[in-house]
Amino acid sequence: MEQLQTSSDVLFVLLGAIMVLAMHAGFAFLEVGTVRKKNQVNALVKIIADFGMSAIAYFFIGYLVAYGTGFFVSAEQLAAGSGYELVKFFFLLTFAAAIPAIISGGIAERARFYPQLAATFLVVGFVYPFFEGMVWNGNFGFQSWLEASFGYEFHDFAGSVVVHAMGGWLALPAVLLLGARRGRYHKDGAMSAHPPSSIPFLALGAWILAVGWFGFNMMSAQRIEAISGLVALNSVMAMVGGTLAALVAGRNDPGFVHNGPLAGLVAVCAGSDLMHPIGALVVGVIAGLLFVYLFTLAQNRWKIDDVLGVWPLHGLCGAWGGIAAGIFGAQALGGMGGVGIASQLVGTLAGIAIALAGGFLVYGVIKVMTGLRLSPEDEFKGADLAIHKVSATPERETSW
Repeated sequence: MEQLQTSSDVLFVLLGAIMVLAMHAGFAFLEVGTVRKKNQVNALVKIIADFGMSAIAYFFIGYLVAYGTGFFVSAEQLAAGSGYELVKFFFLLTFAAAIPAIISGGIAERARFYPQLAATFLVVGFVYPFFEGMVWNGNFGFQSWLEASFGYEFHDFAGSVVVHAMGGWLALPAVLLLGARRGRYHKDGAMSAHPPSSIPFLALGAWILAVGWFGFNMMSAQRIEAISGLVALNSVMAMVGGTLAALVAGRNDPGFVHNGPLAGLVAVCAGSDLMHPIGALVVGVIAGLLFVYLFTLAQNRWKIDDVLGVWPLHGLCGAWGGIAAGIFGAQALGGMGGVGIASQLVGTLAGIAIALAGGFLVYGVIKVMTGLRLSPEDEFKGADLAIHKVSATPERETSW
């Protein structure tokens, strides 16, 4: 029976890893549908190349930084156990690789390819696992200090802050250092529209992400005996709350409507194992509104050209999720308890600070050393032809 239990846990985490791996197709198609046609090939190549670079960085450096565990032993030794630690690495790798996939959407259409891959290696090898280890492995006494100071550890069940807020706040320095796409904003204050190239692809990406998210949230239990139906129900309620809020606030705009469920799912990750479903619904509604209004404000008023809105979607909604776990996880609001608002606030702010510092350091150094941005000619031509020498619509180049 012990062997059956162990094998079940291995399969459980493996299936979760596969579901989160599939989410990267969602990241890809969400970006493909949002960018202009001349940058669609680049969006697809970036996501899969970033995953490859993330795997190398996390295998050789990142996992060791976060958990103090490496793979520098013989294959015989690696295979001697149940395989649980190996599939756990695979599962956590898919989380780590989500960070550059998030950043990719913010810097789309004007970032150079290989400097971005170098940034991916540094972010996944050093910046992300530094905070991941603090929260999920208790590194540097961070959780112990929070518990001693405020009575509770920082609770982030499935990564609202550890993954999503980190990704969104890492993306913000990259977006600011790159600057807006050429022609996006004019000196007289006017703004040129860069509409999505394919609403169907955008919608497909959102659906793939939403489905894979149940592996992201449910399998964060990491043991089959710890699986919780509450996590599934809360994920559904936050997803629909975000969808309907974005539908209303976004005035039926399909881009907002399809990002609304993602906003709700980002926000519910941290406390999905604690909240009452009504609390999760409220969390999703607030996240949907937060995304719509802050995306509009950032683009129109602050002139931050974050192409997919990854800072409001992941950065702000992820931070809201970390704080919301301390609010709606409380027993007074129908939650399971065992969480405190002060610890959630401090933990969330720590994640934001590390992400901002890491983002400015990594992208700032690369900008100085090699440059981050495509030349004006290559940006006008599009990343597809400039970098990959092929278009997503080759019939346009071959037709008479």
